[in-house]
Amino acid sequence: MLGFITIRHHQLLSLLRPGLWISRLSGLCAQPRPRPMANSSSSWELPLVAVCQVTSTPDKQQNFKTCAELVREAARLGACLAFLPEAFDYIARDPAESLRLSEPLSGNLLGEYTQLARECGIWLSLGGFHERGQDWEQTQKIYNCHVLLNSKGSIVATYRKTHLCDIEIPGQEPMRESNCTLPGPSLESPVSTPAGKIGLAVCYDMRFPELSLALAQAGAEILTYPSAFGSVTGPAHWEVLLRARAIETQCYVVAAAQCGRHHEKRASYGHSMVVDPWGTVVARCSEGPGLCLARIDLNFLQKLRQHLPVFQHRRPDLYGNLGHPQS
Repeated sequence: MLGFITIRHHQLLSLLRPGLWISRLSGLCAQPRPRPMANSSSSWELPLVAVCQVTSTPDKQQNFKTCAELVREAARLGACLAFLPEAFDYIARDPAESLRLSEPLSGNLLGEYTQLARECGIWLSLGGFHERGQDWEQTQKIYNCHVLLNSKGSIVATYRKTHLCDIEIPGQEPMRESNCTLPGPSLESPVSTPAGKIGLAVCYDMRFPELSLALAQAGAEILTYPSAFGSVTGPAHWEVLLRARAIETQCYVVAAAQCGRHHEKRASYGHSMVVDPWGTVVARCSEGPGLCLARIDLNFLQKLRQHLPVFQHRRPDLYGNLGHPQS
């Protein structure tokens, strides 16, 4: 059975054989619960992914420095793909600052990430880039864009967040994402990567199972939810939503998260994690910036889908269109 590890900045690592913990780590490492089917492959043969947790601020260059350090560490440890959270580029103090700091996909900041991917030879999931789209001059609004780069630094997919977070939760800073952000027009087809076929989403999208089911039906094996969950919704909903999305789609779920206090107006919950298709949390970040690692076992995924064939048992004739608002 595959163990998992959590890594903090500037800590020495010694890679041990599968199932043993990494030494000299102060991060949280809870042992996964037993799964119903044993892995048939050696864990060292399975693709390794890294999930990065950061505390973004309005300082874009400092944020890049932090993210780049984690990506380089992930590459050194043998990860084929590193996931960064929503707003990895910055978290502004107000909508005006957010618009001022935004860039197009052809801007300098994404150029630095393409160079980083090439330098490290690693795929990057950049969740939640503040994108000035082609309609910027007309709308003066941006997109919350999930960008997927391959190991050569090329953009292989972009998904613009379709569900915008306009909520007011008592005890948590109100969110009105639509003040400066436009909703994306469509879903992105799952993309083949060295870890498996990835379905792209962003944060609040996880509250809509229709999206995750659509991606799974389109062939996704890994769903990714880069996020910046709040301090009230995080403890109540974060883990249970991610595990639910994994169980109902029989996909791996990868959720890189923002953590800690970004500035005087905003803080995030953290607890980045990877959930397997059985619903087991197989990797979890501890408090503060850092990363966790998990191996993706697609053979386990396929066996689970064979033994529990829920997609063959669905009844769209009874509940085919669930997207309409409640009457």
